[in-house]
Amino acid sequence: MLWKRMELPCCFLVLLSCLQSLSAHNDFFTSIGQMTDLLYTEKDLVTSLKDYIRAEENKLERVKRWADKLDSLTATATQDPEGFLGHPVNAFKLMKRLNTEWGDLESLVLSDTTDGFISNLTIQRQYFPTEEDQTGAAKALLRLQDTYKLDANTISTGNLPGVKHKSQMTVEDCYELGKISYSDADYYHTELWMAQALKQLDEGEESTIDKVTVLDYLSYSIYQQGEIKRALEYTLKLLQLDPEHQRAKGNVKYFEYQLEKQKKEAEEKAQKPEEGEKEETPKKKKRSSKKSFSLIPERKKYEMLCRGEGLRMTPRRESRLFCRYYDNNRHPRYVLAPIKQQDEWDRPYIVRYLDIISDEEIEKIKQLAKPRLRRATISNPVTGVLETASYRISKSAWLTSYEDPVIEKINERIEAITGLEMDTAEELQVANYGVGGQYEPHFDFGRKDEPDAFKELGTGNRIATWLFYMSDVTAGGATVFPDVGAAVWPKKGTAVFWYNLFASGEGDYSTRHAACPVLVGNKWVSNKWIHERGQEWRRPCGLNETE
Repeated sequence: MLWKRMELPCCFLVLLSCLQSLSAHNDFFTSIGQMTDLLYTEKDLVTSLKDYIRAEENKLERVKRWADKLDSLTATATQDPEGFLGHPVNAFKLMKRLNTEWGDLESLVLSDTTDGFISNLTIQRQYFPTEEDQTGAAKALLRLQDTYKLDANTISTGNLPGVKHKSQMTVEDCYELGKISYSDADYYHTELWMAQALKQLDEGEESTIDKVTVLDYLSYSIYQQGEIKRALEYTLKLLQLDPEHQRAKGNVKYFEYQLEKQKKEAEEKAQKPEEGEKEETPKKKKRSSKKSFSLIPERKKYEMLCRGEGLRMTPRRESRLFCRYYDNNRHPRYVLAPIKQQDEWDRPYIVRYLDIISDEEIEKIKQLAKPRLRRATISNPVTGVLETASYRISKSAWLTSYEDPVIEKINERIEAITGLEMDTAEELQVANYGVGGQYEPHFDFGRKDEPDAFKELGTGNRIATWLFYMSDVTAGGATVFPDVGAAVWPKKGTAVFWYNLFASGEGDYSTRHAACPVLVGNKWVSNKWIHERGQEWRRPCGLNETE
């Protein structure tokens, strides 16, 4: 009965059919010579059968090793899910496992004895990350690498600041990052990650990726960056491993030709001085003064601030920043229990309120928001349509005051502290940043070239921003203001506040700000955008444009 239920592999069935065709010749017993042929056929069948058994045993052993590894990993991860996924390599590897490796496992174990597993996997797979998720997580690692000036080896070995769950990348992981970079014609990162994959192979790490494949990508990415000599060196290394590699053979000839051509051009230029050229004593270069921070491109300033390398306040300006107990002109709520207020920056004026939201309130807000988190959008400045963007990597949800007393209480608290009307403010937005989560430099208010930015709300422009920090972030995740060099670091239970508009109603362009990529940790924030309508008597119009 067992043999009737077994499904044999294709090669085994082919061999059986061959045996049956041989036995169809009824006169085999009449010839020992022909019968000896049958013996060799049977021997081949036994060999194939043993190969099949070994393959099945190997398959089961591979599945067992995979299960043991994942059992240990998930046991550790589920003890502290947010902390574990706060390490960007862990988050990337989770995306990669669920999108790619579980699919490979599915192919491996697909058989009639695994119907239950396959059915379950097939059902669950609809909820798995997609190719877009895996690519997004990979690009997040590249973004972190650039923003925080991390070398590939630091990321691969998991030596990131403050990590609790250190995770190392395999050759396959590094190769995957290199391939994703290559598909985007990003040859700089292709080189970095293929070089890291090669380094780990040279150190003896076992991998399904071979050196020839890695060297092929590596040499081409180096060539694309204009370094023909280095590209030739790596191509020659490739040929040492695979002398018959046709593309490498052709590349060697091409690289040698290009190098010879460059050499000849350099010699001709050296032998043929320009007419009227006079030898002049080289003048000493004037020592250029240090670049003003304001002249540095915004992208570079943003990254510098994210690394904590931004502009430092002069001692005179810093001496004007204070900490104080604040009661908002003896507001009844805070006369007996004033709140702690701390100046973060002077122009624009940014203040932080300490111990302004409790852990219980934070957990309630997260509980309400989690089921509704969706990919955060931005308003297209031309069409006004909400859309996702690569420069805003987070998910958000909106909470109204009537949903829970905690939200209403928080809205009342913001109104009492700022003195601004909350009825015309937007709902409380809760955001959680993803792998390398960020929001690149932007304005909260609508500019003059965006007259319809908040037209559908009917409440005017965004006069001010209130931002709660609902988690500590181990590394990265600062709120930075590139134009002025300010950086505000997340601290759980605090909130920062600033005006986006001057009292005149004109936009304060120095409030252009950004959320730095989260390097290690999990960043939760919630914010309240306060609008102009209803503030006429609470914040009277100024007498000049920038008052």
